Amino acid sequence: MSLFSSLMASVSGMNAQANSLSTISDNIANANTVGYKQAGTQFEDMLNEFSPSEYNAGGVATVVNYNISQQGDPTSTTNSTNMAIEGNGFFVVQNASGQTFLTRAGSFAPNAQGDLVNASGFTLMGYPINSGSSQPPSYSLNQLVPVQISTSALSPPVASTTATLKGNLDSSASVDTGTLPAANSASSTYTSMTPVTAYDSLGNPVTLNVYATKTGANTWEMDVYNAADAASGGGFPYSAGPLSTTTLNFNATTGALTTPASGSVSVAVSGTQTVNFSLSGLTQVSSATSVQGTANGNAPGTYESVSVSQSGVLSETFSNGVTTPIYQIPLGTVPSVNSMTSMAGDVFSPNSASGNIQLGAANSQGFGTINGSQLESSTVDLATQLTNMVVTQNSYQANSKAFQVGSDMLSQLVNLLK
Repeated sequence: MSLFSSLMASVSGMNAQANSLSTISDNIANANTVGYKQAGTQFEDMLNEFSPSEYNAGGVATVVNYNISQQGDPTSTTNSTNMAIEGNGFFVVQNASGQTFLTRAGSFAPNAQGDLVNASGFTLMGYPINSGSSQPPSYSLNQLVPVQISTSALSPPVASTTATLKGNLDSSASVDTGTLPAANSASSTYTSMTPVTAYDSLGNPVTLNVYATKTGANTWEMDVYNAADAASGGGFPYSAGPLSTTTLNFNATTGALTTPASGSVSVAVSGTQTVNFSLSGLTQVSSATSVQGTANGNAPGTYESVSVSQSGVLSETFSNGVTTPIYQIPLGTVPSVNSMTSMAGDVFSPNSASGNIQLGAANSQGFGTINGSQLESSTVDLATQLTNMVVTQNSYQANSKAFQVGSDMLSQLVNLLK
């Protein structure tokens, strides 16, 4: 019985080393696969019935496992939709059949429909952001939708409602004794003019010419005109009168604005649009006149790029400088990460041993951060795999030698009967 058990043990040993070589081959083949977690072969002895007078070899069995929790090194890319997780967690993805998996392979890029899919064809899942909120009402799988980028999207225009004038009006400037800008005459004179670009409700730029004219000690007149009404070649006379005329008074000691007391003035740009100018940033001291003006609002913008924050907020950036958050990308995990089932395409499927998927926000709740324009490298160490391959080869050869010796002994036993 012991002789036959030695043959079976040798066969199981060769089979175990063959399994080990298979995992080594798979690891080497995937040394450059994004997010790949190297496979390992564990050996378990198979004891047969124990007898003090006779030993029956039980052989060896193998269990293949994956060190899923091990993190690969990050590498930079030029693709803003590529993502790598630094720390705990996995991306939640779905296949074409709607099955949910976890993965660390973040080589996402838009397909023809705009869905973000990785190199293995799995679609990234996330929560759509509405009403400016970057957090979903709750982290649940049934609220996830495919993350989609629309390169044809437009950022809507925003009409200007506020503007700001900042700078200094020279206290030593001469008092203007000519025709004031409020008269809208070809002979109107002024001390300075500052153009301010605002936007109407359709996103069309509206240039407002703001004139400042010194009319007395510590007193100035501010007139605002629509540049579109200017005379041929610009300037006075405008085809329409001033949009507003305001008297500015400054403290003779400090140079601070005292009138208007509110520090602002409302300018009716059109029948439906009013821009409130903040003047609190104006001073009157003995320095050259220099005034700058800005207004809120923007023209419509075309899609330019996307970006992802470390907390998983995916945003679109438009040509007008507007950045709009569109999705919250959650991270997932399970109670026993290394117990998940490894599937084709560098994805992992939860099972009864691993527990169910738990979702949360990146950069919180124990989850790692999401880094855009990066990919996680394979965890395979080629030097270790090549060393293991040599050990496996020698072990296989030793098992085959043991089988050969056992076979020779069995042949000798058979020959005794001749």
